[in-house]
Amino acid sequence: MALIQCHFFSQVLGLSTTMTVILPSPVGSTPASAPLKFPTLYLLHGLSDDHTIWQRRTSIERYVDALNLAVVMPAVDRSFYTDMATGQRYGTFISEELPFLARSFFPLSAARDENYVAGLSMGGYGAFKLALTYPDRYAAAASLSGALDVVRLARAQEENEGGEYRHIFGDLNRLADGPNDLFHLAAQIGGSSAETPRLYQWCGTDDFLYEDNLKFKDQAQALGLPLTYEESPGGHEWACWDRQIQRVLEWLPGLRKR
Repeated sequence: MALIQCHFFSQVLGLSTTMTVILPSPVGSTPASAPLKFPTLYLLHGLSDDHTIWQRRTSIERYVDALNLAVVMPAVDRSFYTDMATGQRYGTFISEELPFLARSFFPLSAARDENYVAGLSMGGYGAFKLALTYPDRYAAAASLSGALDVVRLARAQEENEGGEYRHIFGDLNRLADGPNDLFHLAAQIGGSSAETPRLYQWCGTDDFLYEDNLKFKDQAQALGLPLTYEESPGGHEWACWDRQIQRVLEWLPGLRKR
């Protein structure tokens, strides 16, 4: 295994940024059993974290050791993986520039059935947003304690705390039924002929986002989306996410141990 931090200049963002990458074998040395290009998991962080958090708070490097799976962990600040109204274009960065750069630097597969995306909290939202917006690019997506109902969260923050969601999404009156509303995206893909990525959703029953997760689960099931939903006792905490990312790796379709 190789753990690499890449600092690069983003043309989309117009600034230097960073990603952490786990490769199944050291750079310059490919085992005979390894593919020419590795299946890839884009693993997304939460609101208050960055590209280092999965490495620091879980044993993700050890968990993927036998899977021939590359893991790309980018930093996107507090953007909700969105082209921010008064900030950076992280939505374009994560969907367009990051895969291009990662595949330019490392032997990563571009095939749909070998690309996955997962995340926690804000990253769970980002994972489902990418998969539902670009179903032709991802075989599967996983959300752990996902902030899946940004319309409700934005309205609650406007009432109680101030305007960070307005800074991210712009006019909150236009957030519902738009490209940043997961319920809208789910309805669109549910009514189309596009091949839908497989979805995995988990939330702790003590999590403050539990009711939002139930709401998304109910809609996805009503639409007939290929959703695996699981829940268990627990809150919005790393002890849960460390366990659940192992479950996600077991669930991802098409992965084979070397």
